[in-house]
Amino acid sequence: MERVLMSPAFEVFNKLRLAGQLCDVVLITDGVQFNAHRVILCGCSSYFQALFASDWNDSGKREYQLPGISPETLRQVIEYAYTYSVVITAENVENLLAAADYLSVLGIVQRCCDFLHEQLCLNNCIGLLKIADVYCVNELHQSAFNLILKNFKEVAISSNEFPELSLEQLSDIIEQDELNVREEDVVFEAILRWIEHEPATREAHISVLLAKIRMARMDPEYFMKIVKANDLVKANVACRPIITNVLKVIYDLHDERPRSDFENPLIRPRLPSDILLAVGGWNMRTTNWIEAYDTRADRWVDITQGQETRQSGHGSVCLNGFMYCFGGYDGHNFTDAVLRFDPVARTWQHMAPMHWRRCCVSVAVSNGFIYVMGGRLDVSPLNIVERYDPNANEWTIIQPMHEERQDASATTLNGKIYICGGSNGAQTTSTAECYDPLTGEWTLIAPMRTRRRGLGVAAYQGNIYAVSDSFLVL
Repeated sequence: MERVLMSPAFEVFNKLRLAGQLCDVVLITDGVQFNAHRVILCGCSSYFQALFASDWNDSGKREYQLPGISPETLRQVIEYAYTYSVVITAENVENLLAAADYLSVLGIVQRCCDFLHEQLCLNNCIGLLKIADVYCVNELHQSAFNLILKNFKEVAISSNEFPELSLEQLSDIIEQDELNVREEDVVFEAILRWIEHEPATREAHISVLLAKIRMARMDPEYFMKIVKANDLVKANVACRPIITNVLKVIYDLHDERPRSDFENPLIRPRLPSDILLAVGGWNMRTTNWIEAYDTRADRWVDITQGQETRQSGHGSVCLNGFMYCFGGYDGHNFTDAVLRFDPVARTWQHMAPMHWRRCCVSVAVSNGFIYVMGGRLDVSPLNIVERYDPNANEWTIIQPMHEERQDASATTLNGKIYICGGSNGAQTTSTAECYDPLTGEWTLIAPMRTRRRGLGVAAYQGNIYAVSDSFLVL
């Protein structure tokens, strides 16, 4: 509660209000009157501050009309001013948000937005996007917008709210590089569905929307038989140069002339919603190559820029939209370096280094922290464990593992960290152990049935899977 330290006093003020004592203002809507105290209302709303304290205001005035707000909603707003609590439901949230926005009761606005954010799903994301735009709620707008981008095909086909998008909103959505569609056919068919909802007023917008589609990425046969031959497209004069430009690009593609996919909006690829990154490694020597796997297009793309640090034997993990690389071998020495990669800006940043220089480490994430385990220094395997706080950019040495491990692998399940296999310097091991961040203790667990190093470990649906191929029992 915002006023928790003042709650006893506010309880007194609320009792006085309910008893009609010492009240100096009456708010009226739809003929219903509410007694209140000016100073309390001013405490939660700049609207009431301006209403009561303005030089234009009649200081002797007691009654104020607030049209457009239902009595029940006004009652809740007034009660919030005294109690700083409000009951929000699916039935009253829009009325409360509208009234709170009008009356500048920012506490209620925020609570309504939090409530709506919790309800956000594919069935209501467009409706919440429109609400967010009306009341300029940026966080809710961005969450709804991102959900639409990531699930565009399903929303466009199934959502009853999709045809209610404005031209500006639909244009903004389909022109985004982040729009998650495997084929541009989906975008064209979504536009047709939107136009069919109100054909008389929307058919004229076909040229505006058509230009947002990456049509040169379509299957040529689909483009010629479905898009180019569409009656709306043929009837709109403004579509003709767009179709001509697409044909030129398709011709250039077939002619295999040099081109940049990113320069031409008709063929620029959409950014995948999910990617896999392969960073560095060993190919006769330590490399700095970076490749991204587009899960939607089923292809790898070289995104190396030439400025990357050479590294192999490092650990890596993704957290909060960034990829982190820990330690490894730079071609000359083992390193304690920590590098953070921003896949959107495609930039690297040096973070606080680890306490130990090491290679062949294992990495896992739990509760917002990154754990770097084991590895080796020169030829000596290690059992040390460090925990990294990305918010503070700080390292903490925690309890070591029971065994020294290099070339092991780790994962997280139910908040605990599991590390499996690896080499202790003398032999490949089948042992595994678990770390509980709540107790700070490592516990040996049942060993694997096979000795493994250089393995992969992953958690899935309550189980942990250890996978290896060429590194069995060395």
